[in-house]
Amino acid sequence: MMLFGRDLAIDLGTTSVLLATKSKGVILREPSVVAMDKNTGRLLKIGMAAQKMLGRTPGNIVAILPMKAGVISDYEMTERMLREMVRKVTSFSLLKPRIVISVPSGITEVEERAVIDAGMQAGARRVYLMEAPMAAAIGAGLDITNPDGHMVVDIGGGTTDVAVLSLSGVVESDSIKIAGDSFNDAIVRYIRKKHNVLIGDNTAEELKRQIGCVFPRPDTVAVDIKGRCLMTGLPRVVSISSTEILEAFEEVSERILEMILHVLEETPPELVADISQNGIVLTGGGSLLWGFDKLIETRTNIPTRIADDAELCVAFGLSKSLAWVGDMHEGTLNISRRKQLKN
Repeated sequence: MMLFGRDLAIDLGTTSVLLATKSKGVILREPSVVAMDKNTGRLLKIGMAAQKMLGRTPGNIVAILPMKAGVISDYEMTERMLREMVRKVTSFSLLKPRIVISVPSGITEVEERAVIDAGMQAGARRVYLMEAPMAAAIGAGLDITNPDGHMVVDIGGGTTDVAVLSLSGVVESDSIKIAGDSFNDAIVRYIRKKHNVLIGDNTAEELKRQIGCVFPRPDTVAVDIKGRCLMTGLPRVVSISSTEILEAFEEVSERILEMILHVLEETPPELVADISQNGIVLTGGGSLLWGFDKLIETRTNIPTRIADDAELCVAFGLSKSLAWVGDMHEGTLNISRRKQLKN
């Protein structure tokens, strides 16, 4: 799909990048991975093709994850990755697109500048930033324009963002660098410690998707996985149950719960009363872990639900915000509590 001079929305995540437009919605979704030749510095693959190379590359080829904990860890690779992705969905135009990019709520000014510069180098004529929980709330269909409190918990790949929203603004928010990838790491550590077997990130991801849970399941399920035995160095098959995964996830899920409770403690009482009525909305891929809504509801006594298309909520919200970009003159747009940032 080629677009001519259209404004773009980019959900720049730790594990995946989504590109969307106001009229078409999400038009591209690729893993945040870049493969390059170390000897020549040549970019070989991006996205899904590069992800398949993780852990399987020869000495001269390296697969890089340029995003870490929701922010840019390798600026050059992020810029090249974005440039290739933008080129995939746009055609030559004298008028470069304006781009809205999502950022964690706890991002620093230096990290903001890196995102803006990467967007400009990728081909934007102007870059706007929007906090992920604000975009997620809009994408989930919440009406945040009224003087009514809403709480959104966005559990992504590298960060979890919690925000209380009212009157189109963020009243209280917090961000923690613990999210979907942290659950994968917890699985790897647990299986290594308990079964003396080492598994890779891809296996941990599959295990998380199949039987991962943060609240006790009605019925225990189990799957067999293959890994390398740390005692013999040989391949070994072990059976992992959902009860074991629940135990492995306990520390990570507790950290996320603590942040949610902290934000509630800092929120004005009138808005807390609104939230208790409106409920808590979960977005992001991490929220799809079995029982996350039940766990939060049990600990907070506040109704909790998972948004429709939770993984795409941020991208949907960003694409809707493109209408504000188009309707306003450059220099007048103010998204969330962030000032518009110019090149």
